[in-house]
Amino acid sequence: MAAEHLGVGRRKRAVASVRLRRGAGNINVNGKKFEEYFPSSLQRETITAPLHKFDSMEKYDIIVRIKGGGKEAQATATRLGISRALVTENEDCRKDLKELGFLTRDPRKKERKKYGLAGARKRFQFSKR
Repeated sequence: MAAEHLGVGRRKRAVASVRLRRGAGNINVNGKKFEEYFPSSLQRETITAPLHKFDSMEKYDIIVRIKGGGKEAQATATRLGISRALVTENEDCRKDLKELGFLTRDPRKKERKKYGLAGARKRFQFSKR
């Protein structure tokens, strides 16, 4: 069996588990074709950017399992997962991917609602009388 390289990417509530193996360039996302799961070409470009950087689009078959979040967060989480998997496969990629920001986890999350407030920071309307 061919060696597999794993990478996990997260963004907001989305978690993407990526398996990278030598192949013909097929990308499978949650049992669907890549183009079917991500119909937006911009999202597809975001995800495949690390592969295009090293001209390795046709070198690997990629299997992605995604849970949670919206499509945009899932796309960014998948890009991070692919980048991390590429680094486990070849440590020389790290510097280039880091310069492009593909190995940086976006830490922003939704802030929790606080008691006594309408939302995380929004307050109820103040009435003097």
